[in-house]
Amino acid sequence: RKPMAAKGRVKRLYSSLRLSQLSVSSPEVSRRGCWEQRNRWRYPGQGDLALWVMTNNLDIFVGNTTLIDEEVYQLWLDGYSVNDAVTLRLRSGILEQTGATVDVLQSDTMDHYRTFYMLERLLHSPPKLLNQLLFQIPPYRQTMLIERYYAFDEAFVREVLGKKLSKGTKKDLDDISVKTGVTLKSCRRQFDNFKRVFKAVEELRGSLVENIQQHFLLSDRLARDYAAIVFFANSRFETGKKKLQYLTFEDFAYCAEQMIQNWTLGAVDTNVDDMDVDLDKEFLQGLKELKILITDKDLLDLHKSLVCTSLRGKISVFNEMEANFKNLSRALINIASKLTHSKDVRDFFVDLVEKFVEPFRSDKWSPNDVRLFLTQYTVCAHTLDAFRHQVLWERYMGTLKACLLKMYHD
Repeated sequence: RKPMAAKGRVKRLYSSLRLSQLSVSSPEVSRRGCWEQRNRWRYPGQGDLALWVMTNNLDIFVGNTTLIDEEVYQLWLDGYSVNDAVTLRLRSGILEQTGATVDVLQSDTMDHYRTFYMLERLLHSPPKLLNQLLFQIPPYRQTMLIERYYAFDEAFVREVLGKKLSKGTKKDLDDISVKTGVTLKSCRRQFDNFKRVFKAVEELRGSLVENIQQHFLLSDRLARDYAAIVFFANSRFETGKKKLQYLTFEDFAYCAEQMIQNWTLGAVDTNVDDMDVDLDKEFLQGLKELKILITDKDLLDLHKSLVCTSLRGKISVFNEMEANFKNLSRALINIASKLTHSKDVRDFFVDLVEKFVEPFRSDKWSPNDVRLFLTQYTVCAHTLDAFRHQVLWERYMGTLKACLLKMYHD
């Protein structure tokens, strides 16, 4: 075909070669005023712009809509190189579906990758993607781009959860990549996302989830997951020990949400900095008052009597519960009284597994047995006349019970 000619200076032209689902567009090529032709470059004469098409199966159109192939986008997010992405697309049978050649597929993939690299700087601050004019992308596509860019692999987040988001941790990404099977490039993207969100919201007032949604335009579920990651990174909870490996990110995220809602400054005061990030130190200090339940022998015996009476005939491990009641009660109260120390805060989940999950498993407690025991243990303390810390007790035990029930599984 004869080339199209356009006189005058062309400041910017967005052009695409489209074949079914395949597209080739490149602002870089357009600015230089040249097209790739079977691995050669043709430069038009000064003042003119020539578009060369070497196959009769390709159509030319000029437009300003940025074409996004979601499958290629996911390959880019997963950290595959252009050549690896082409190989995977070939295996999907795309050439048979479209009748394209390998060269066209290679060019199409490279072009998409160029677009994604140019979009990445905007994805670092999602509101900028919505407000920019360079890339004409429909709102639903913008949402998809942001949501997928900030999505993460559970295997990866499980390895870094609770660790400091620093250069030291980033140096370990090579080993984490090998262990999890997530490409190193994808590991780096996910780690940088965690760090970016953490730095953006760690000192903001207001709800942690709402702040994340406002600054990064994430869905409610993804924002809650990021809130858990930020909360764990701030308090440095231990999650990597062998005995904790059975716990999933979902387990930890649920516990983080319960702690944010009940144990942080934001649970009692919505007008403070870091309200959903830092644990309420005054609350943690007050938990020492709960020790009266185990230091006062009469109160301990009365508490045991009330719990045993309420559970008799209702749980399958009544004898084991009755014999171990004092040990269980001491463990529950001692965990509370030690949360003023940062090390004990970090070991919170380790203590729950060692002192409750493992003993319950050993004595074959069912999840329902655990639920009934914790419920009656909490309720019966409210009926003790000498126990005057009812609000503090409910705030502590409500969250602890929720976490233990979530963690008690195979």
